[in-house]
Amino acid sequence: MSDRKHAHRHASALAVAAALVTALAGCTEATTSQGPGSDVPQVAPSVYESADRAESAEAAAQPAGTGEAEGDAVPAADVTPGPELVRDAFAGLQATLNDTCTPGTGDCDYFLGRVNEELTGLDASMKVDPQGPGHFKEPLEWTAKLRTTLAGDTSTANLEKHFKDLVGTRDRVNTWMQGHPEDYR
Repeated sequence: MSDRKHAHRHASALAVAAALVTALAGCTEATTSQGPGSDVPQVAPSVYESADRAESAEAAAQPAGTGEAEGDAVPAADVTPGPELVRDAFAGLQATLNDTCTPGTGDCDYFLGRVNEELTGLDASMKVDPQGPGHFKEPLEWTAKLRTTLAGDTSTANLEKHFKDLVGTRDRVNTWMQGHPEDYR
């Protein structure tokens, strides 16, 4: 190999090593022993205040003595009140409408888990919607009945066992929402 080719390869290797060192140095600046570095965005205090308001709204929307099972509750920090939340949650549920599976064949894990998650998210958003949970009385009753049927067991085997209940609840909620377009448009 000529000296010129050897020098070119050596220079290329040094450039790659320098880029790698620079990239790694940039990663170490993100956190320090004193917390995040200056290059990490900070969360504005208003975000915490809106989460507190959402939690208060959710607590006020739930009648005393009707607590849900521990695993069914959605943390208030994950729920922001507003009609767009119901709209977004409903869009997620609608995305499951053209999918299905055959219980017992091993292809239901993702599908039934997704339908269950989407129903749980829509249920939570309806409970904190400014119109109040009374506006969504029927869908909330259907999802509450489903939660009772599932008894907190969201394993694939249990979801497959209650396939008709899960998909039937999804379809009933979808039909109800289609009759209330002001809630998702």
